[in-house]
Amino acid sequence: MAGSGSEEVKILGGWPSPFVMRPRIALNIKSVKYDFLEETFGSKSELLLKSNPVYKKIPVMIHGDKPICESMIIVQYIDDVWASAGHSIIPSDPYDASIARFWATYIDDKFFPSLMGIAKSKDAEEKKAAIEQAIAAFGILEEAYQKTSKGKDFFGEEKIGYIDIAFGCYIGWIRVTEKMNGIKLFDETKVPGLTKWAEKLCADETVKSVMPETDALMEFAKKIFGSKPPPSN
Repeated sequence: MAGSGSEEVKILGGWPSPFVMRPRIALNIKSVKYDFLEETFGSKSELLLKSNPVYKKIPVMIHGDKPICESMIIVQYIDDVWASAGHSIIPSDPYDASIARFWATYIDDKFFPSLMGIAKSKDAEEKKAAIEQAIAAFGILEEAYQKTSKGKDFFGEEKIGYIDIAFGCYIGWIRVTEKMNGIKLFDETKVPGLTKWAEKLCADETVKSVMPETDALMEFAKKIFGSKPPPSN
């Protein structure tokens, strides 16, 4: 075990960040109490710079006196340290675990850039292409959901798992993108599985308490980024 599960836990982050949501959901699944230390947007605290001197970004989890960085690495750490608490986030079967990690990587490397592309588009043609890419990514993830969920509620089947956390953290920003651009990505006629999945995920207590409200996120986007969602953290 990487550390004592009884040591104090802190999360450095910001409420609008989808990446900060990931370890918070994982800690909720494991029923681990933690202190949430809000970072001020546009500045970096001394604790953050000390805890993550390489990337200098959120989220960071401090377990006792040990900092752990990068959102999905933190999720894996939480699952390892509190293995006997709650349910397993990462599948125990090595093949299933590799599939979960594959889709988590796809979500960050392919899906998220497509979502960012909508906000970054400079004209109607570019925006149309970006929307088409996002819709295509949704189609691929719908297929992944149908296969990995095995007819259950979540990618992790009966329980929220690794892929659910990796993708679910973006739901708030997906909804903001839909409202700001007059589009529908969670389209029940095209991605019925993902549409129902998002509703069930957001209704779960481990997620509900940390999922930002769409209107609050939209105000944040307008105030800080204009029409653009926040950069990756």
